[in-house]
Amino acid sequence: MHEYLLERLGETAIRNRTRCQNGLCHMHFFYSDDHLLSQLGITRDRLGPYLVACIWDETSPLPIGGYLVVDNLSMGKPSMGGIRMLSDITPVDIYNLARGMTLKNGAADLPYGGGKSGIVAECDLTGDQREAIVRGFARLIRRYREIYVPGPDVGTNDADMKTIALENGIDSAVSKTADMGGNRIDELGAAAGGVVIALQTLLNIMPRLKVLPQFANLQIPAADQLTVLIQGFGSVGANAARIMKNHLPAARVVGISDLEGCLYDEAGLPIEHLYRFRRKQGLVCTAFYEQELAPKGHGRSTKFSTDADNLLRESAFCLIPAASVFNYLDVTPSKDASMTVDRMGQWSVIVEGANTYSPDPNRKAMRIRMEQEVYRRRGVMIANDYLVNSGGVIFAAQEHLVPTPQKLQIPERMLGNRKAVDQWLEEHRIEFAELSAKRLEAGEAYREKVICRNMIELVDLLASNADMLPCKAAERISLQRLSSKENERTAKDIMEPIPIAAAGATIQQVAALIVETRSHIVAIQSADAKLAGVMTSWDITQAIAKGIGGDSLGDTIMTRRVISARPNQRILEVVRELQQHNISEMPVVDENGRVLGKIGADLLSARLLLPILQSQEPA
Repeated sequence: MHEYLLERLGETAIRNRTRCQNGLCHMHFFYSDDHLLSQLGITRDRLGPYLVACIWDETSPLPIGGYLVVDNLSMGKPSMGGIRMLSDITPVDIYNLARGMTLKNGAADLPYGGGKSGIVAECDLTGDQREAIVRGFARLIRRYREIYVPGPDVGTNDADMKTIALENGIDSAVSKTADMGGNRIDELGAAAGGVVIALQTLLNIMPRLKVLPQFANLQIPAADQLTVLIQGFGSVGANAARIMKNHLPAARVVGISDLEGCLYDEAGLPIEHLYRFRRKQGLVCTAFYEQELAPKGHGRSTKFSTDADNLLRESAFCLIPAASVFNYLDVTPSKDASMTVDRMGQWSVIVEGANTYSPDPNRKAMRIRMEQEVYRRRGVMIANDYLVNSGGVIFAAQEHLVPTPQKLQIPERMLGNRKAVDQWLEEHRIEFAELSAKRLEAGEAYREKVICRNMIELVDLLASNADMLPCKAAERISLQRLSSKENERTAKDIMEPIPIAAAGATIQQVAALIVETRSHIVAIQSADAKLAGVMTSWDITQAIAKGIGGDSLGDTIMTRRVISARPNQRILEVVRELQQHNISEMPVVDENGRVLGKIGADLLSARLLLPILQSQEPA
């Protein structure tokens, strides 16, 4: 991690940016740090990032460190997204995943921003070493609890989230174990269930696409003629096949793949058997072939290949990409692509169970080229990932939406003491089980409502605009949710702390406060705790130029007629005030004259969708 940062940023930038307290170190990069973000491979845009943090423990005998990205807080605070644990994870990887969470939470209409974090460590660590690293990372992210709540992701699990909750409090992580009021999200198939709901909905509404020339001959199969391919028979793929048996019992899963190969049978694969096989052995295809198919000789109907990508040569009504592959289809040959478009099978719809979105401009261009060929020319409907696979975060969010009662908050004195907390959890076992069941019920209802709505909006957008691609329609759906949420927000929802100096402070004292807090504005507070004025870094620069000494009183140069925002003032009104008065920041002041915080152009740029908000203003 440190070698990577040194190569990207250089020693001087690291030294100037690093802050440490009790051995816990961090470097922060904000939306305004365009140059440094670009050195980390991150290209800022109108959505974010709001914060990129590089964090590590310099006192631990184990290498404990990683990255946190809070991409956007338009939907609300905190942001929500998983923790990856991989040895080669980088800040740009986490940023790309955080952006996916911004769009996913927006599409799901959840009141949480998009965030993600990563631990730089081997994901197969076990025992005491793994727990020590997760606990150390929990201490590193504790300072960000107001803006980030983690869940599990690649390399981490619900037990790791329990470890974080043991350190930081029961609501400091989601997707925890059931004894903490969580649900077994992967085992229950939270994301997989969303994929099946999306397919069910599309079967009913896809005929609306017949107004488009590429779908003029679209045929929706009868229930017993519905065939499905699943790329990636893992947590999402295997559970999608299992859930499909309940929701679409006549459908046939005719092909699956995993890391070791693929299986295909036009008559349908024995999904229940394969699901049990996976639970026992993990990877399925090669073991199933060796133990079940090979002994039968050449008379079998099931085909097997050691090349997992060969699955995408087969035909079916629906393809579900559920493998950890961004580029499952490409127009031109690529080492990262599972299959090129010219060799793909014949499908009518693709429902993306895997995370395929990336904000990287090159990847977005590749995606557009693929959709132009697959959707527009070949007439294959594509349901984009963050519109359909949000079941996991929907279930996880219920751990906040259905709040933990005060009596079930871990006592502060127990935090960090696993033995004491486990005993306390056992004493409240029945209450947590009831809370878990309530959250599961709420999650299932929310998932059904949101994903059905997403599919209807997606199809209607595409049917109404022959030039629109699915990736653009999906992005519009998420951005409309984000923009709508922004229109509801007020100054108090997004304001930040403002440094305050007492009336009578010297210019030098105020300047020191500006340096310490890295704020360009300081509120000057009167003896009765009301706003007396403000002083900016520009005011101090002018004073020095005029020869005014640092020991002079600040109120000799401060601005007394202050332009301020009200706590309940709408965001667009704040924007107009800043523009009208040509100022970059102003304090937020209540009706009694008390200073509550500050709001400014940098903050608005980092947190808000100003171009979208302003485009919606009446002419």
